[in-house]
Amino acid sequence: MQRTQQVTTLTAGAIGKDGYRHYMEKELHEHPLVIGQTLQRMVDPATRKVVLPELPFSLTEVPRAVITACGSAFYAGMVGRYWLEEIARLPVDIDVASELRYRNPPLDKHSLGLLISQSGETADTLAALRALRQSAVHILSILNVEHSTMARESDAMLGTVAGPEISVASTKAFTAQLTVLACLSIAIARARGQLDPLREEELVSALLDLPTRAADALAQQDAVRAMARVVAEARDVLYLGRGSLFPVAMEGALKLKEISYIHAEAYAAGEMKHGPISLIDSSVPIVASAPYTPLFDKTLSNLQEAKARGGRLLVFTDTKGAERVSAIAEQMVVLPHVHDFVTPIVQVIPVQMLAYEVAILKGTDVDQPRNLAKSVTVE
Repeated sequence: MQRTQQVTTLTAGAIGKDGYRHYMEKELHEHPLVIGQTLQRMVDPATRKVVLPELPFSLTEVPRAVITACGSAFYAGMVGRYWLEEIARLPVDIDVASELRYRNPPLDKHSLGLLISQSGETADTLAALRALRQSAVHILSILNVEHSTMARESDAMLGTVAGPEISVASTKAFTAQLTVLACLSIAIARARGQLDPLREEELVSALLDLPTRAADALAQQDAVRAMARVVAEARDVLYLGRGSLFPVAMEGALKLKEISYIHAEAYAAGEMKHGPISLIDSSVPIVASAPYTPLFDKTLSNLQEAKARGGRLLVFTDTKGAERVSAIAEQMVVLPHVHDFVTPIVQVIPVQMLAYEVAILKGTDVDQPRNLAKSVTVE
């Protein structure tokens, strides 16, 4: 089969470092831009409503969704699951693609298979797509490469307008994926009659404020750098979060492992007393995502337990949370308080930046970490 030639619109500036030390640093600082560009594609500025491209299936008929992806894209899907279930009241299953492709789960007819990939060529995610296809579900992919294999084999695609991401460790593509998932959750909620106009306006307004808030997060680089000096001396690090901040903790731990080679694990904060609390001592920093959300008091209680056992608390919070966390935290990165809905998108930016700053201190190859490839195209 002969495919149509595609002419790239990329410029030299899009694939240069623009004076940054590494591609990862440049891509971190592009968070506000890519979030804004993605919102520009998905939100009608005149009506301030989420507008999806025409889909070959009806969202009102979808009984449930199954999300699958690999690596950071999987953690984005985990945040999406919280949104789809809470806002759209849509039941969601989620599994890593390398497991889903062999698990053969029973799927309802007209279910939505939601796949997430930066490259659109990830071998396990592509195989999961083909396995879902055999179950006669609708296939919707969230991709950054619009002419990829997954794009061609999906029923429909939602594009993340992140531009080229050259560093192996994904950063801006992650927040673009979250932005698309947030918009999709609003659209499905509206289609299912779960969202009144006032609530929709509130959520969309929070999304449109994101580029500014992302810039605010990036402005905390000095505080993140100070935190990095503690983490860089550790052999093991624990990351904690609750609710939609739990996947943010998982993303933070993955980034640290990927580029600094420090062992890190992430836990839902409420699980600490079910085993991991035995690991806590003064040599194991605890990195917590604890903004002032409805679960803040629960998270604070977990952090107090860790502090009582000698834990060194490094906390990503916001202006409201800082008032109460400051008494127990060794260091804080304080962000503006934002709507609960968009909190994971804002909070993940300094978490990613922490991994970058630690890697700088460790002297590792930030953009090309050992044993890793940008797109995993083999099983």
